[in-house]
Amino acid sequence: MTQHIGIAGCSAEGAALCYRTICAEGPALLSKPYAHPEISMHTPSFADYLACFERDDWNGVADLMVASGEILARAGADFLICPDNAIHRVFDAVAARSPLPWLHIARVVADEAAARGFTRLALTGTRWLVESEVYPDALAATGIAWQRPEPADRAAINRIIMEELVPGLTTPEQVPVFQRIIAAMKGDGCDAVVLGCTEIPISLNDETSPLPTLDSTRLLARAALRRAVGGR
Repeated sequence: MTQHIGIAGCSAEGAALCYRTICAEGPALLSKPYAHPEISMHTPSFADYLACFERDDWNGVADLMVASGEILARAGADFLICPDNAIHRVFDAVAARSPLPWLHIARVVADEAAARGFTRLALTGTRWLVESEVYPDALAATGIAWQRPEPADRAAINRIIMEELVPGLTTPEQVPVFQRIIAAMKGDGCDAVVLGCTEIPISLNDETSPLPTLDSTRLLARAALRRAVGGR
């Protein structure tokens, strides 16, 4: 019997990609056409999360996550995931109040980076993620180094995410911007790039990136799928 996955959504496009990945890759793992574990999702209004981000109210972010976790627990979920990197800033506080265990997106990415032998990761994502310690803390246990983009490049990535990718828009200009920024960090010695916003994979992938990508959205979905099927 598989476990029931609870998805605590934040922004729609990232949550949708995570959900679709679990459903699409479930049949291969379960060796049965169309099969996937039971999934429930709860998503408060993204405007509520964004209001907390803008006023630097991370206790408010934690409250929203805990509320989602409680709703998903009542729906029968066995464990929880959140396909949003930035709100993992409050992961420990949320986990301490949660009725169910959570998978940590950055720790999943760090494990994959270590397994693939990467030594220095370029970080991309919203300003709330890139300027946080979410990935530095997760990578500390693996001994993998990391690098943030330059401030102007962080702003450029944040604009693309918030003004285009979060609303579900792709433009021809997006990929060249990502390529330029990632190429600069490759020149500084990075050997892989963390797609540290769950919407970035909508625009960028291994074929278009100057560095191998660590797709946080799909890696979290796959970790949840393995846990649901194998219990760990």
